[in-house]
Amino acid sequence: MTSATKSVPDEQGRFGEFGRRFVPETLMAALDQLSEEYERAKKDPDFQSQLDHLLKTYVGRASPLYFAERLTEHCGGAKIFFKREDLNHTGAHKINNTIGQALLTLRMGKKRVIAETGAGQHGVATATACARFGLDCVVYMGEEDIRRQKLNVFLMRNMGAEVRGVSSGSKTLRDAINEAMRDWMGSVDTTHYILGSVVGPHPFPVIVRDFQSVIGKETREQCIESLDRLPDEIVACVGGGSNAAGMFYPFVEDYDVKLTGVEAGGRGSKPGDHASTLTYGAPGILHGSYSYVMQNEDGQTEDVHSISAGLDYPGVGPEHSYWKDSGRVQYTVAQDDEALATFQLVAKLEGILPAIESSHAVAHAMKAAKERSKDEVVVVCLSGRGDKDINEVARLTEMDV
Repeated sequence: MTSATKSVPDEQGRFGEFGRRFVPETLMAALDQLSEEYERAKKDPDFQSQLDHLLKTYVGRASPLYFAERLTEHCGGAKIFFKREDLNHTGAHKINNTIGQALLTLRMGKKRVIAETGAGQHGVATATACARFGLDCVVYMGEEDIRRQKLNVFLMRNMGAEVRGVSSGSKTLRDAINEAMRDWMGSVDTTHYILGSVVGPHPFPVIVRDFQSVIGKETREQCIESLDRLPDEIVACVGGGSNAAGMFYPFVEDYDVKLTGVEAGGRGSKPGDHASTLTYGAPGILHGSYSYVMQNEDGQTEDVHSISAGLDYPGVGPEHSYWKDSGRVQYTVAQDDEALATFQLVAKLEGILPAIESSHAVAHAMKAAKERSKDEVVVVCLSGRGDKDINEVARLTEMDV
């Protein structure tokens, strides 16, 4: 239980047995360049000062820690707080990472950026950062996700990004990452790939985790300042796992704080009906990294399903696999119908539309709060806002927009 440490990964990108690089030779030089530039940037006070300034004046940090009083009364147990990443510029936590990686792009002297996106929030955040710094931007997105996330496609195009639809496979996030990787192999000398989650080959998992750790650092400081204590439990949704990694990492060695990741339980436990990689998957290689993967008996990547485009992914970041096997983080699931009901409940009780991704986390937090005393505290990372999901929610609930 207490074996997990913050001192990972090692120089080869290993989180225990997970992580590392499994990529074509053509990408090794670019990954080495990115590792070296990131190590220099971390030690450069000007880089950190510029990043902190942009997070404050452009992103709008620090995001509030909000007491969800009516939801707490509804559940009747522990106090529920929301870490309001939905109030960031562009409406999600994704902007924390894209601003940092855009600054790295400039330091490496590259002018073109590519990205992948599922729910569209990482695509919007990448398009936003590229517009801010004058970088060319191409975003790969599965055609099924383009259908589900029309608003975000509109936003990306208006900020000057080219959105390239992907029609292969399940037409979702996995396929968008495949196409982005193919582009990068052919353009690596002039292009930086801003990966949006804690997945992929080293050093992406550690870079994204570090840029997202501002979420957990602020939460830690805000809990001590307003509650004079750390929370009893922290909950975050997990697809690739970037918001959860950023939220959990600063608490990893606070062993009295329970950490819970909530995966997409979809329609049920049958293969193809969910996207619960850590719950039902097995170790394997996907998108350049060794981690838990949804795969069939032949070792081929399994199709997955979620009501949420942002959680509809058959892999997960290697640090989450490390946390799972060490027992430091508990992983569970929330199904489509639970997330949809929670989306509507939070809207009615708190006047907040949580992203469908975040609704999975809130659904579990409500159960956790009911099992705890009124003196205890549960904090949920509200990773994004639900405006982008209104068309899909309206379709599923047969309501008009």
